[in-house]
Amino acid sequence: MNPLRDIRPFPVPVVAALGPGGMVEDETLDYIAMPQGMAMYQPPILPEPEDIAACEGAVRVLQEVLDALQQVVHGGAPQRDTARVSLAGLTSADVTLINQVLGEGEVSAQVLAADGPPTLQIQESVFAGVWRVLGSSPEGYPVDYIEVGAVPEALREAAGMDGASAVPEALPIPPQVMNVPSVLVELEDQRRVWRAGDLAHVVNLTLLPLTPEDIAYLDYRLGTGRVLILSRGYGNCRITNCCVPNTWRVVYYNSMDTVILNSVEVTDMPDVACAAPEDLGDSAERVAEVLKWVRKA
Repeated sequence: MNPLRDIRPFPVPVVAALGPGGMVEDETLDYIAMPQGMAMYQPPILPEPEDIAACEGAVRVLQEVLDALQQVVHGGAPQRDTARVSLAGLTSADVTLINQVLGEGEVSAQVLAADGPPTLQIQESVFAGVWRVLGSSPEGYPVDYIEVGAVPEALREAAGMDGASAVPEALPIPPQVMNVPSVLVELEDQRRVWRAGDLAHVVNLTLLPLTPEDIAYLDYRLGTGRVLILSRGYGNCRITNCCVPNTWRVVYYNSMDTVILNSVEVTDMPDVACAAPEDLGDSAERVAEVLKWVRKA
């Protein structure tokens, strides 16, 4: 009887020659391309000071935005507090000037209606934490205002309503689903203990051995809410809320739209969607500089 007969083949080829020149170099590792560019603050291109000074309504709104920024920055909870500045009564020239001064920042968002079309369109300005909100209210009235804060309150409200809605009924786990049930248990446990002010609990799906069927079952059990946020600060980050409380899908893409990080966060709002307190402070200084420049006219 040959004792070596039933031994399985050695999984790694044995190298006979060692030392310099004795090893054959492997092919170069092919890593996923990471984001190369990062969005930076670009000062808005402003018209002449006398042209701005002629738009008294726009100057008044900018002063209210500055006051709101200072109120939020020096308030007790800059990550939760917000303040709104109405654009009612402005002339078309005032609105055009406001749009030019605010510009477009790195974060945009939508709140969808139950049947799909967006009811709110939200765009962060070049001043982090200063948001332009357009759309219609649940009663059908037009909405157009500037909101100052880490993130517009409408996004938190819509996500909270979705989280309180009925979740899909749990179907029998398909045979192809292997590892996601334990992820669902972990998320449910974290939702039960999470409280406002706690750090986000992040489950990195990219590092887990999940099949496409696992991801599909996870999406079904969590559901997809009405809030969609896109952050372009470093690469692209797509954020959607789930139909369970305080749960978000956060997916990062590189410049070729390849997924580089797929995660689920248990929190009231992912940090990547929010303006940090120091960003709000910087925005207050920059808006003050714009107003100072205007008043020289």
